[in-house]
Amino acid sequence: MSALATLEGCAAEVAREDRPDDAPRPILRERGQREVFCGLTGIIWLHRKMQDAFFLVVGSRTCAHLLQSAAGVMIFAEPRFATAIMEERDLAGMVDAQDELDRVVNRLLERRPDIKTLFLVGSCPSEVIKLDLAKAAQRLGAVHMPRVRILNYSGSGIETTFTQGEDACLAALVPVMPARPADAPAELLIVGSLPDIVEDQFLRLFAQLGLTRVGVLPARNARDLPGVGPNTRYLLAQPFLGETAMALEGRGARRIEAMFPFGAEGTSDWLRAAARAFGIDATHTEQVIAAPRARAERALANLRPQLAGKRITFLPDSQLEVPLARFLQDELGMELVEVGTPYLHRAHLARELDRLGPAVRLSEGQHVERQLDRVRADRPDITVCGLGLANPLEMEGLTTKWAIELVFSPIHGFDQAADLAELFARPLRRRDLLEV
Repeated sequence: MSALATLEGCAAEVAREDRPDDAPRPILRERGQREVFCGLTGIIWLHRKMQDAFFLVVGSRTCAHLLQSAAGVMIFAEPRFATAIMEERDLAGMVDAQDELDRVVNRLLERRPDIKTLFLVGSCPSEVIKLDLAKAAQRLGAVHMPRVRILNYSGSGIETTFTQGEDACLAALVPVMPARPADAPAELLIVGSLPDIVEDQFLRLFAQLGLTRVGVLPARNARDLPGVGPNTRYLLAQPFLGETAMALEGRGARRIEAMFPFGAEGTSDWLRAAARAFGIDATHTEQVIAAPRARAERALANLRPQLAGKRITFLPDSQLEVPLARFLQDELGMELVEVGTPYLHRAHLARELDRLGPAVRLSEGQHVERQLDRVRADRPDITVCGLGLANPLEMEGLTTKWAIELVFSPIHGFDQAADLAELFARPLRRRDLLEV
């Protein structure tokens, strides 16, 4: 493995098996070629969120170049992620990959004494040669603890979509969260990486509701994790955290069922669900959310004329598709043609799915060619898709929106509702200007 290099996620094309489904709503199951970023991409927002953590990807030069390009890191910058580049001799078994990894990690920790948590992140190349990063994390942790906690997770894009990188990272943190005793007071846990400004807004609202025991996963310092136990109730802020939710429930936590906090309605439902779970008076809850909800509704009313009646298709990419579709339909009057998502977690999305009309085509998984054929036949006003599909569709006269921008932008909560709507209105305004 060569010296450290700064690092985007690589596109993966894989086949996905159909899964049995006994739910009444018809879902179009698709398997075939996929075009998505890999889970390494999650490092771009996770390394900004956890200020004392470092992400060391064990991968190829492709991993390094792609992530460096996505993050926009300059050559002289010193970010909190890097790649231990696997070279031909590593792949050919000419050297001991574990020894090489130890050497790179030791050099990194000597150079960066500020690191308190180190994530060893698996990639497609490291998984293909069966490099055991869990074993490496255990071995290196025994050497460097308690100064540095060393964990591992997979960011490989072989069988996943890119937001599952965050899911794998947070799931790796759950086992090291402090245990809360069964007789401890009940505590709310917000699960999902949010921009600091959005997280602060939510924490202020919860404090106004009377919820003062509120933890956040991931914490801004990875070594300052909230506790978890049978008295923990958690709210998902992101719909793609299935593995994290399962890990939390394995430690006794219980999920609060709610819509996701997109738009005025989604955010209101999210906050109300938390308040109900902790026995807060409904009248007080409405008093707390009334002013920020009204601001969001006024801001959305200014954008509704630009979006109402416009037809939109979501191609599967980030797993944000279902709650965003609900927001656009219910709060902005858009017509949903097709809502595709890489994976559909029925339990977590139940309230969102109930809001989608029966005429909406719902698809899970990806078969790029078939989905593009449907887009060409449907001719929606706007198609939300990955970067690799946007330019070809634009060349065919179809208006597109980059799905990945919705992951990188602050879009949760009341104060961001209009910003979220603007992300969809902007491509339509651009189209109208070009047609003049």
